[in-house]
Amino acid sequence: MDSDDLEAEYAGLELARFDETSALRLGEILIDLALAEDLGVVIDIRTADRTLFHAALPGSAPLNDLWARRKSNTALAFQLPTLLVAQRNRARGQTLDRHGLAPADFADSGGAVPIRVRGAGVVAVATVSGLTQEEDHRLVVRGLRALMAV
Repeated sequence: MDSDDLEAEYAGLELARFDETSALRLGEILIDLALAEDLGVVIDIRTADRTLFHAALPGSAPLNDLWARRKSNTALAFQLPTLLVAQRNRARGQTLDRHGLAPADFADSGGAVPIRVRGAGVVAVATVSGLTQEEDHRLVVRGLRALMAV
């Protein structure tokens, strides 16, 4: 997907509401999708100041937790999917360091998608780590679409 496709995709991912129960449902959806495909991933759903859901599935590694945290921080800072942030940075020959964001705390690798609520903006972020950045991103988008359909 190119940047225009990612922007259009993200524009279509807006929820009517999102709370702790929604986070649990989204987490369960992502677990079901990952287990059905035998994907060893970490799933993390959080707000800027609190974790709402976290799961490490068989086959994931401790580093996936660190990647999830770093990607979540980036998505919340830019209020954009990290795959889009990564593509824009690569196209401009830039890194997150340009914005003063330390690599120990931020990563512009795909897999974190901000959760937007109509009328409220970004309220949380859903992150997957353990696959390629494109596959991490696609899994989160599939989960958000499934949640929107509920």
